[in-house]
Amino acid sequence: MARFTSIEQMAGKYTFPSVKHPQCREVMQPEFVEFVEGESITYRFPVLDMYANPRNSMQGGFIGAAFDNTFGGLVYLSTGKLEMASIDMYLNYHRPIFVGDYLYIKAMLKSKGRTVVHMLGEAWDGKNRLVATATTNIMLLGNQYEQLK
Repeated sequence: MARFTSIEQMAGKYTFPSVKHPQCREVMQPEFVEFVEGESITYRFPVLDMYANPRNSMQGGFIGAAFDNTFGGLVYLSTGKLEMASIDMYLNYHRPIFVGDYLYIKAMLKSKGRTVVHMLGEAWDGKNRLVATATTNIMLLGNQYEQLK
């Protein structure tokens, strides 16, 4: 299994779609950290004022969005499919993370079937303290996706 620490390293082996990233991903400002083939992907997200609740910590929905964006990246790199839909996602929050810090999300592939991918995720702050954990199941869509439009 190959380990990549930059998108440039992956360019020769992986094809990246020419589709525009959705705004829901771009607003999170993800930074690629690492991809281990068949195992995991890690992104880093800045904790910005616009994500903060009144206590100046990252609102839980934004933490969930960071997980969702990371899980999606791992599904794409593990299956080559862009057409996917979350079946479920369960989050547990362990500690707050505050504006000015970075949220590191690592998504780990646990099983990959023909139609469903199961993953686990962990989130840490910049001091390597566990912030949240998550699990998800994502369905790979094919022709039925076109019928839903």
